[in-house]
Amino acid sequence: MKIRLNKFLSSEGITSRRKADELISSGRVDVNKKVVTELGFRVDPDFDIVVVDGEQVKVQKRVYYLLHKPKGFVTTTDDEKGRKTVMHLIENSKGLFPVGRLDINTTGALIITNDGDFANTVLHPSFGKKRVYVAKLTRSISEENQKRLSRGIVIDGRRSKFIEFTSLSKDNDYVRVSTLEGRNHFVKKMFEAIGIFVKDLHRESFAGLTLNDMPVGAYRVITETELSKMLG
Repeated sequence: MKIRLNKFLSSEGITSRRKADELISSGRVDVNKKVVTELGFRVDPDFDIVVVDGEQVKVQKRVYYLLHKPKGFVTTTDDEKGRKTVMHLIENSKGLFPVGRLDINTTGALIITNDGDFANTVLHPSFGKKRVYVAKLTRSISEENQKRLSRGIVIDGRRSKFIEFTSLSKDNDYVRVSTLEGRNHFVKKMFEAIGIFVKDLHRESFAGLTLNDMPVGAYRVITETELSKMLG
């Protein structure tokens, strides 16, 4: 199946699509030994030979992992402050990246891959991939406020809500919430909007993938069946 050349370069980790367009326009990309400068040019990754600055682009094997992120790790490929990143937990992590973000002290389900298109699919709210969190709150949350967060409130200028809300303790300070949102600090901001802070946050599942009894810091391969369900 043919795809746009800039998308191919991006999906193989060469550069972003915008930067790929710059490479193509400047004549630095060859396809089957011919220079290509047409931005809409399409290639078949299974048959065409693509060369950037004299070096052939090798088609990567797609890799998909589910990681049980521990506290104290930054969700990025590298960190300018020298902190440990989630990639330190993955053997042979070259070319891989985390899908979305979890705060440094938030634990739980995190996907690691080298497939940019897959990452975009599971992250975008329009695809309806649910995120389930367990949160320990600084104080009890009333039933009225639980309903408010389920009906929707405005944060960051946008109407936002939890699609599910369950209290897990008699004091209503330990809760499980579900959302389709992936914005940074979304769960914490929702509670802060009603004057409650989150002491601990754990993501139980993401896009149907559940950690179950996976040890903290461990990771496993996401199965073909799981991938089919996620993309179905």
